[in-house]
Amino acid sequence: MNSVGMTQAPYAPATADGTVRYDSRTLARLGQVASDLLDHAGDRVDDPAWVDHARHAWEDGPAEVRRTVREFRRHSGPDGSLVLGRLPINARALPPTPMVKGSVQHTPSLPAAMLLLFAAGLGDPAAFAAEKSGALVQDVVPVPGQEEVQGNVGSVELTFHTENAFHPHRPDYVMLMCLRPDHEGVAELRTSCVRRVLPLLKPGTREALGRPEYVTEAPPSFGPAGEGTAHAVLTGDPDDPDWCFDEAATRGVTPQARSALAELAEVAHRTYTGVLLRPGDLAVVDNRVTLHGRSAFTPRYDGRDRWLQRTFAFSDLRRSRDHRPGDGAVLVK
Repeated sequence: MNSVGMTQAPYAPATADGTVRYDSRTLARLGQVASDLLDHAGDRVDDPAWVDHARHAWEDGPAEVRRTVREFRRHSGPDGSLVLGRLPINARALPPTPMVKGSVQHTPSLPAAMLLLFAAGLGDPAAFAAEKSGALVQDVVPVPGQEEVQGNVGSVELTFHTENAFHPHRPDYVMLMCLRPDHEGVAELRTSCVRRVLPLLKPGTREALGRPEYVTEAPPSFGPAGEGTAHAVLTGDPDDPDWCFDEAATRGVTPQARSALAELAEVAHRTYTGVLLRPGDLAVVDNRVTLHGRSAFTPRYDGRDRWLQRTFAFSDLRRSRDHRPGDGAVLVK
């Protein structure tokens, strides 16, 4: 296990802990672009006009930031993840941490503006109607009574998973903006990249993971979607494959497949990368090659609990056109 930070590709101006940090002038410029977006884009971040404004505003952002995102999009590096540190979100002005299931951010805010700006840099933001009511900016917060849930409302260890692994149109990137850390500062975002795990797997395991002998269950919120069709865990170029796996929801349908999943999980837990997010830190996970999860923490439900906001980005929104009525930003099936 590596719990120091996320190793970045050489292009990124990373510090010793692997987090990319920009100088005060660059951050001030980025903050101004986000503030201007708030002033001109309307009163609901889910409106198509808001997304259009964010796409155009991204081009006004600092060149250094746009360059980092562009290079990450071209190749997400050995860990398939990127952390941009201490972005200007005015964390001191935040309201209490929400404590309700399904909490989202419809009202424009500085963190929401940052998320949609970076979504525009990575591709296009989109969401799923069955999840968080299709909101583009979603709260990830602990909810009373949901502590044991394997999902964004829980506080137990969240096991490794590809986001929406069961769905044919999974997001290409998962963005997590930290608004507030947990009280003890122990809740660790964990990632496990196929580029780290693959060389450590037995050849027979790699072969088994490439066969369509796995089924991933959909969460109950997706209703009749039920189980997805049989799929392989590893697809694409054998030397740099994509993978699709949810530790809590993917099962092998043959003995060889079950054995391969067990070895994959063991290696992922032994070699993952961990990072402690602080206010203003934005983590970007390449959902095609990197699993993510979270360590356990203890919420107090006092309005100061851990609070992340999440947005999905799709590098080619056209692929899901038949799932998005009116060419909108919400996938309905």
